Formats: sequence, structure tokens, C-alpha cells
Amino acid sequence: MTSLDVINERSDPAVQRIIDVTKHSRSVVRTALIEDPEPLLQSVRAGLDFIEIYGIESTPVPSELLSACEERHIPVRLIGSSIVNQVFKADKKPKAFGIVRVPKPHRFDDLASVTGDLIVLDGVKIVGNIGAIVRTSFALGAGGIVLVDSDLVSIADRRLVRASRGYVFSLPIVLASRTETIDYLRDSRMRLVAFDADGKLTVGDLRATDERLALLFGSEKTGMSSSFGDLAADSVSIPINPAAESLNVSVSAGIALHERSRRNLPASGGAAR
Repeated sequence: MTSLDVINERSDPAVQRIIDVTKHSRSVVRTALIEDPEPLLQSVRAGLDFIEIYGIESTPVPSELLSACEERHIPVRLIGSSIVNQVFKADKKPKAFGIVRVPKPHRFDDLASVTGDLIVLDGVKIVGNIGAIVRTSFALGAGGIVLVDSDLVSIADRRLVRASRGYVFSLPIVLASRTETIDYLRDSRMRLVAFDADGKLTVGDLRATDERLALLFGSEKTGMSSSFGDLAADSVSIPINPAAESLNVSVSAGIALHERSRRNLPASGGAAR
């Protein structure tokens, strides 16, 4: 096993760099914190530009993560437990973490080269829901995601990285306004399918559709905006027990993507079942 250097001095420049990146008040996000082994591994595999990755002196760094870092020439050091306690204070202490340079934001042009369905989230603001949808989208072959008026400044938001288990960097995610998204959908002529409790189609009807779709899901509180409703070619419902009020938006997206997986997974290089 490779012997790793240990940071035990508060004066080490890396410690201040870590403290700076954990501050919530930064207006310009150039670097981000990636926490815990699985999100770190996914981010390394996605090709992100890491400044350095840190393990905790008392917790072994997983060999798979070490191998991935060695292959991509990413420096790895350990940090003493007392330093970690000073840096994270009352926050949850990660088992490992890294500082990454935030990649350039994706634009609508980046969606032209992908073949899987596009997920459009209209006003979805709960980061946990967005993260779950990102992870499911990657797993089930979606081509990309558009976050409309999500209030996020960057996809490198620490909460989103954690909620997505690091998959937020593994597919194109565009932050856009409602107007920008509507213009893109009109120009691309992609068929927009809006999910609604009173939809004319059921989600199972999408299974046999071979064309690429834009699947629209509205916000947790207000649903989709009327401007998207006017643009949608079809409305789709997910049959549920009438005694239940509704489904969580991340669950709805997961059900829809599962129905579309026979089309999307082969297109993305995955295997549909």
C-alpha cells in the first residue's frame, strides 16, 4: 500500500484552501468540495480537474479511489483528525474529500451530441430531489438535464454533489431560465412530454416511442408553468392509488425513465433489461 503524507499543521496552505471552499457566502464558485469516497470516485471518473484529494488519518482511503487518483495523477494526502475537526467544526465529517476546479457550465449546444431523452425540471428547487433525479438519469440513460429556475448558481453546489452521489458531473446539466428553455425546445423541435396528474396518456404509453423526448416535470408546489403546458405535445400521467395525493417528483422521474430505459440505455451504451 502506498504511504501517504499526513497534514498535521494548521499552517499548511491546503488547510486554508479547504476552509475557503467550505464557506457558503462565496459569490463566484471556482473550486468546489467533493465529499466521501463514492462521489469522489465518480467525479474522478468523470474527468474533473482535482487540485488534491484528502483522506482522514484514522480512516483508510479506499484502494479503488487511490488507484483512480494514481491513474489520473491526482495528488492524495491524509489530514490529521484534529485538523479535520477544526475545518468542519459542527458539519458532518467526510470520510474523504477533495478540492476540484469547477468545470465550465454546460450550454444547450452540449445537448446536441447526446442521444438519450432530455429531463426538464421546471422550478424544482429541493436539492435532494434534483440530486436523486440526476443519479437516476445517469443510471437509466437520460441524455441530459435542464434545470429551469432552480435557484442553483452552479451544479458544483456542495448539497447537489452530495445528493447526486457525485453523478452531477457525469452528464450535461444546463442551468437556464424558462424563456431560454422554451426557445431551445422550439428550435430543436424535440417532442415535449409534460407529466401531469390529469395527463391524457399514461406513462406506459411512452415505452414504445422510439424518438428522443423531452420529459417535463413541474415543481413540488406549483407544478409546471402554463408556458410549458402550451408547448407540450402530450401530457402524461402516472397511475396511482386515488387515496394518495401525489408522487414525489424524483419518484415520478424515476418511473418515467424506467419506462424509457429500453430506448435510452442502448443509446447510451448501457444494457436495457
